[in-house]
Amino acid sequence: MAETTGIVNATLGLWQDRPANEAFETAAIADRLGFSELWIGEMATFDAFSLATAIGLRTQRITPAVGPFAVSVRTPVNIAVGAATVTSAIGRRVNVALGTSSNVVVEEWHGLPRKRPAQQLEEATQIVARLLRGEKVSFDGETLHTKGYRLRLPAPGSSVSVAAFGPRAIRFAGAHADRVLLNMVTVDSARRLCEQVAQAAAEAGRERPRIALWLATSVDPTPDDLSQMVTSKTGYLAAPGYSEMFVAAGFESLVEFARTRPHPKELRAAMPEAEIAAATCLAGGLDDVRTRIGAYLDAGVDEVCVVPTTAGDPAGLRTLGAIAGIRDEFVRQPLDATTNANHANS
Repeated sequence: MAETTGIVNATLGLWQDRPANEAFETAAIADRLGFSELWIGEMATFDAFSLATAIGLRTQRITPAVGPFAVSVRTPVNIAVGAATVTSAIGRRVNVALGTSSNVVVEEWHGLPRKRPAQQLEEATQIVARLLRGEKVSFDGETLHTKGYRLRLPAPGSSVSVAAFGPRAIRFAGAHADRVLLNMVTVDSARRLCEQVAQAAAEAGRERPRIALWLATSVDPTPDDLSQMVTSKTGYLAAPGYSEMFVAAGFESLVEFARTRPHPKELRAAMPEAEIAAATCLAGGLDDVRTRIGAYLDAGVDEVCVVPTTAGDPAGLRTLGAIAGIRDEFVRQPLDATTNANHANS
């Protein structure tokens, strides 16, 4: 395993009910408070590489981790060029993550086929990793092909994370990824997934990769904060894999209702906010959040990446400030200054 566990870092919420430019404020707060890495997803608003460049030029220390990028939308060369571009522009290393995304994003938004996404994720990860090391890559796979490209900019050496949840993606990530990225899972599900990653790594004859987990977070949440974090779970209730997780967490009747495809407003009205937040988020008083972070770390997660709600906490200032105050409590092994700044790059 990696040398340190118990890392707590920050993730942009990119909440659709908030002003888009709030992302810059959240990033500045995370940098000022000493978080060593900031996850920058690619969602409905910003181009993630452009946002990472803008944030990098406005901050001093924080390492951008960009993605997960949908491998059915972004080509491996495009991802590698983007990472090298950001690194060159900001003068700091940039890490990347890859994933399969959803049918809505790939097929409906972009109008592209989402065929054999697991195979495409595996092939894209191999190509991107080689490109980011500065290799000249020729690859003829079942879903992806490239011939003879090498980065013209200096190779950034970025770590490559794989956003994984299903069995095949978990097996591949455990065997090949620099990091495994999980999103919005219960403690029990996190424990099971961490065990599966460890098993896959052992079968591949390697150390288990780091496991990072994104969790919507609010310390002393307002009603608006709770509503924001729970609303973000609406689309997951009937999703394969996630629906089974929600059933196991005690939401069987809610999942059955979600599977009937009700109007989103009807489904949202049926969701018990406090219970769902307690199962899949970090929400409550500081002691409650502290206990929950500890539970995820005990389940095998190496890095808890807090996604601060901002509906009742503009830019996440209250939550990030509170988390920064307890962050060092969770480091399970000592960090020197270099490791603290660059732990994600190992």
